[in-house]
Amino acid sequence: MIPRWIYAPAALGAAFLLLPLVAIVARVEWTDFFTLITSEASKDALWLSLRTSAVATLLCLLLGTPMAMVLARTSFPGQGVLRSLVLLPLVLPPVVGGVALLYTFGRRGLLGDELEVLGIQVAFSTTAVVLAQTFVATPFLVVSLEGALRTAGLRYEVVAASLGAAPTTVFRRVTLPLVLPGLVSGAVLSFARALGEFGATVTFAGSLQGVTRTLPLEIYRLRETDVDAAVALSLVLVVVAVLVIGFAGRPGRSLG
Repeated sequence: MIPRWIYAPAALGAAFLLLPLVAIVARVEWTDFFTLITSEASKDALWLSLRTSAVATLLCLLLGTPMAMVLARTSFPGQGVLRSLVLLPLVLPPVVGGVALLYTFGRRGLLGDELEVLGIQVAFSTTAVVLAQTFVATPFLVVSLEGALRTAGLRYEVVAASLGAAPTTVFRRVTLPLVLPGLVSGAVLSFARALGEFGATVTFAGSLQGVTRTLPLEIYRLRETDVDAAVALSLVLVVVAVLVIGFAGRPGRSLG
């Protein structure tokens, strides 16, 4: 049971979040909808967003899973500080993340000179899009998986280890299956965050059609030149996001 008065602010909050989405649907020019979302630039932006978000999600899994394991299963001095730094992109303005990446991998960045010597240019390339998306999306996987690991506890892993299983075997055969719902939810949320990334991308990768202009950047560009197309593409992004969040929040899955 909850107090009856809770329903009023709950309804107000739901209206605040849902009305802008209703406004987008109401603003769409449905007669030209498919024409607006199937222009060459729109298709390039959507395809680029899907490709880079998929690669960024894979990187989130490869980098975020070990970090979540270390944070959830170990204890060491400075662990709280490390967790704060790992989760910093959650609260850091994305454009600041883009500046940080630019001064790390750009031509005059921390690693830029070494990369230039090797003939590798990261900034303002498709690789930069992937790195920007990975930077802002990885904390979502870490939070989700760390929460799942802490909820699962250690008892099954301890039993497996006591029976002679090696740490890697325990991780592969016990830990990962045990926290798979949290891992999947974290990966889906990371994909959604990568798909919607704007600030870090435009700062670190720029906006070049077919190379670095993702769907959010295309929407922003069209906002000044073709409002109807911008609204139509915004609806596409909203639908994709709803599907992704709906998949992550299905019964049996954990959002961390």
